[in-house]
Amino acid sequence: MSEQEEKAVEATEVVKSANADLENFDWEAYAQEGEYTPEEHKKLESLYDKTLSTVAENEVVEGTVVGITKREVFINIGYKSEGVVSISEFRYNPELAIGDKVEVYVESTEDKKGQLVLSHKKARSLRSWDRVNAAFDNDEVIKGYIKCRTKGGMIVDVFGIEAFLPGSQIDVKPIRDYDIFVGKTMEFKVVKINHEYKNVVVSHKALIEAELEQQKKEIIAKLEKGQVLEGTVKNITSYGVFIDLGGVDGLIHITDLSWGRVNHPEEVVQLDQKLNVVILDFDDAKKRIALGLKQLTPHPWDSLDANLKVGDVVKGKVVVIADYGAFVEIAPGVEGLIHVSEMSWSQHLRSAQEFLKVGDVVEAQILTLDREERKMSLGMKQLKPDPWEKIEEKYPVGSKHMAKVRNFTTFGVFVEIEEGVDGLIHISDLSWTKKIKHPAEFTSIGAEIEVVVLEIDKENRRLSLGHKQLEENPWDVFETIFTLDSVHEGTIVDIFDKGAVIALPYGVEGFATPKHLIKADGTQAKVDEKLPFKVIEFNKAAKRIILSHTRTFEEEKKAEEKVEKKSKTSSTEKAVKKLNANIEKTTLGDISELAALKSELEENQKKEKAKGDE
Repeated sequence: MSEQEEKAVEATEVVKSANADLENFDWEAYAQEGEYTPEEHKKLESLYDKTLSTVAENEVVEGTVVGITKREVFINIGYKSEGVVSISEFRYNPELAIGDKVEVYVESTEDKKGQLVLSHKKARSLRSWDRVNAAFDNDEVIKGYIKCRTKGGMIVDVFGIEAFLPGSQIDVKPIRDYDIFVGKTMEFKVVKINHEYKNVVVSHKALIEAELEQQKKEIIAKLEKGQVLEGTVKNITSYGVFIDLGGVDGLIHITDLSWGRVNHPEEVVQLDQKLNVVILDFDDAKKRIALGLKQLTPHPWDSLDANLKVGDVVKGKVVVIADYGAFVEIAPGVEGLIHVSEMSWSQHLRSAQEFLKVGDVVEAQILTLDREERKMSLGMKQLKPDPWEKIEEKYPVGSKHMAKVRNFTTFGVFVEIEEGVDGLIHISDLSWTKKIKHPAEFTSIGAEIEVVVLEIDKENRRLSLGHKQLEENPWDVFETIFTLDSVHEGTIVDIFDKGAVIALPYGVEGFATPKHLIKADGTQAKVDEKLPFKVIEFNKAAKRIILSHTRTFEEEKKAEEKVEKKSKTSSTEKAVKKLNANIEKTTLGDISELAALKSELEENQKKEKAKGDE
């Protein structure tokens, strides 16, 4: 027994003795004799003081709970009076009872009312940091009072210090409602201390993990593949469901929840739901347990109608869409693939999303059925007539139709006359007059275009189509207009290294090489210039017209020069004749001179004639 406890016992005995004496006290003698003498009073005070402990203010002492009311706790510390502490200071310990030992801080030995003033909160605060560190060093289990929620967890009162309890450390299972813990007193372990900032982190989960670890070992030791156990849905994720098997967790992967397609596990199970599961596999080292739910029911393929065969028409719902096709569930867990090529009679490449979407209910024909491999392929187009069976009747050669442009290539345009009936317009069959380098210059994808059927290739399911054939060949007319050496006004629309493209009347184009683009002033013709052009070549088969601007003024110039030369030649001949006539009249002395002049004139005449011939 401690010294304080002995003093408390002595004080109790004195009180009892005093009560006994009080019953036998002679009040009449007291009234006659009066008060104690000073000597007797001092003696009595000395005896009373010996029964009390020596208490100093501003120190922490241990006391005993001697009384509890709704508002206050009475604590005996062996002093002449009991101390009173507000019950709110013991909020962290709702199990407080009479006789419990508690630490208190002596604020005053006597207040105005003569009462001992104590504080349990201050006593805890003064020693709290040392006690927290001791609990951390000794791995001690301590009690704490959960005061309130905070971001990511709870605030816990531990020895008067506000410690942080992370949400993940409240329990071994995820907690969805933190509020139910507010106001509770629980046991904790100190798991982290920041001495610089005096931050404390506690954990309740750490207390039960060791026990659970032992339970896990015992449970895993009894596990067997194929064993069926009851469990509770603990957590649901996008990839599966965690099941509490009574101290150990297992995972049902999303693919093992149902034989059918599952977009999210919440479609099959709910939190806290109890269900039976089968053990598929487990790992002793990593303590991973793979569970299954669908394995408790027969595989749907095993119960598929035995009379179902290739060619039968089935109905189902689209559960998955990919570019290459759609998976259709004709019964829970029984799916068939409709390849995109089996969705339409059309031959051009398309995506399954253009025909179907998830959730659509469709009818299809069974194309292949493999019960052992549990595979089935389906077709939709087989339920519609094949447009190519009577293609010659519906689209005979020479018939005209409207088509939709589907795609371009460098050599032509792919069009669709109707679903499954495709055709090609070659680039050369787009226009009689325009030189088209790429089909995009003439039309656009999605546009409507009128066509004429030129040829049917039933085996390859392709039509050869034309657009220009809707009109007569204008080159028959052009042949009579753009005759050789005829001159026409044209506009230069494009110039490149090898020449220029010239727009002529009636929407036809011609071509001129660079040397035929030189103007009369010696400069080169430019784009957008309007000039006269002479036809120097016309090729109906090749649809080609070769032009020249230079020729239009060069030949006129040559004609003028020729006329001028002829005029000069005529005057020379007249001079020679006159000279010959005069020779007869000259003297012999003049003959030699005239002969030389004659020779010179004749020579000049020969040169002029030669030039004229050229």
